[in-house]
Amino acid sequence: IVALSDTCSLSAAGFICPPLATFIQGRASWGNFLALIGAWMGAGYLMIGRRLRPKLSLMGYIYVVYGMAALTLLGLAILAGQPLFGYPAQTYLWFVLLALVPQLLGHSSYNYALAFVPAAFVAVVLLGEPVSSGILAFFLLHENITLLKGFGAILTLVGIYIVSKN
Repeated sequence: IVALSDTCSLSAAGFICPPLATFIQGRASWGNFLALIGAWMGAGYLMIGRRLRPKLSLMGYIYVVYGMAALTLLGLAILAGQPLFGYPAQTYLWFVLLALVPQLLGHSSYNYALAFVPAAFVAVVLLGEPVSSGILAFFLLHENITLLKGFGAILTLVGIYIVSKN
């Protein structure tokens, strides 16, 4: 529902989507495809983490995982010819805040949980991340939440609630 909300709409006439050829060619479907690939990679990451976390301390685990991620991204940035320096000071402040808040607090919380709860439960809770980013985008960036996105967000939160009760 959330993925379709980028190209489809809900009106009094019903659920309206563009023809399939138009839908597949749009930028939204490329983003949705990349999100699907990301979901597969994330599932693999959680399954590996569920096996390793009970054997490793949180600090040891995140040191290796975040270190490898940083080295991979550094290599990709260099290969892509992206500049690493020369940004305004405010940009570096945002980099530091992104490293501290969502990464060290948020993702480390998920990695901590992998030692104690099934990876499937952590994966379901992770589905709340796009909902919270959408809410933040609404308040901080004044982005619109369409009826379909709002409905999809509510369904996601209800699903997280149901899974947490079982």
